Amino acid sequence: MISIALIGSTGSIGKQVCNVVRRNAELFRFSALVAGSNFELLFQQISEFRPPRATLVDRSRLSGMPPVFEGTKLSFGEEQALNCIEDCDVTFVAATGFAGLKYSLKAIECGKKLALANKETLVCGGELVMQKIAQKGVDLLPVDSEHSAIWQALHFNRSAEFSKLLLTASGGPFYGYTKEQLKNVTAADALRHPTWSMGAKITVDSATLLNKGFEVIEAKWLYNAPYEKIEAVVHPESIIHSMVSFSDGSVLAQMSYPSMEIPIQIALTHPNRLPCDVAPLNFTALSALHFKPLTREMFPCYDLALTVGEWGDNYPCALNGAGEVAVNAFLNGQISFLAIAEVIERTLNHTKRERVESYESLCATDSRAREEARKIIKNVQ
Repeated sequence: MISIALIGSTGSIGKQVCNVVRRNAELFRFSALVAGSNFELLFQQISEFRPPRATLVDRSRLSGMPPVFEGTKLSFGEEQALNCIEDCDVTFVAATGFAGLKYSLKAIECGKKLALANKETLVCGGELVMQKIAQKGVDLLPVDSEHSAIWQALHFNRSAEFSKLLLTASGGPFYGYTKEQLKNVTAADALRHPTWSMGAKITVDSATLLNKGFEVIEAKWLYNAPYEKIEAVVHPESIIHSMVSFSDGSVLAQMSYPSMEIPIQIALTHPNRLPCDVAPLNFTALSALHFKPLTREMFPCYDLALTVGEWGDNYPCALNGAGEVAVNAFLNGQISFLAIAEVIERTLNHTKRERVESYESLCATDSRAREEARKIIKNVQ
């Protein structure tokens, strides 16, 4: 039986990991559950799965004494959460944001298989992370639907040869909007993703296409691909989750109705495929699949992501830090949708290039970028 330390158990991805484990209880068990602040759901998960360890990182929202769970050691704080990784077969990092990077690095340090659903690990720390993975010989299992699709098309071999990686994007709710139309879109508008149900931050990132830029950066590190061999196209139906082109002109695609449970499950069961709670495709009902261009000029956040990916060093980390602050400000009504890109760009203009030599250097870049973004937001309309 495979033991899993699930980091971010109460988030959108974490809850779907629980679905996969629930459906395959004879194959998987949780060695640990780690949640940020949602103690109510964490306690429900502990009651159901009875992991040996569980940690609530932020205890501040918990009033009164926590319950006692038979067979589960409940702890609090980030240090205890990191310690949960030491006793598992697979560390599943489903935490969002820059905070997920430290858990990925801890898993690598401990020599654990790393099922990665945290984009920021490779966006912010790609070079550092991949160096440490090579040194430790750790298996890195892609969980993002796009990167899982590529991994599957490459027969689960991240070192396989290819001609081009073709990432698909739904286009989000605003594809085709003019700048004038975008001036007045609200957070509620941005959170109405046409095909996927996700957390608020990643949903807004999908609306700005920053998320697709992140995935291009991830693809560089996951598949050792130069940027000229990575392309993104808009595919509104979200049926093809990504494609790989080969030297003979063939293209392999992974297709399914939109569901994160397929990439989550395949990361844990590959090369074997097990039944999943996703309906088989009905091709006659689909009628047609469409593809549209995704150009850098159409989406400034996407353009910024590709630019800093090419710059390298600490710039992608600064991009992410500024992006997290800007999206939070948009969701709180402090800035407009269009101002997200402005805040990020102005923050990058104030970022000094530095080599990424350690996690601590990334933390310093992240902190400075967030501070600069907050200053900029005060003067942005």
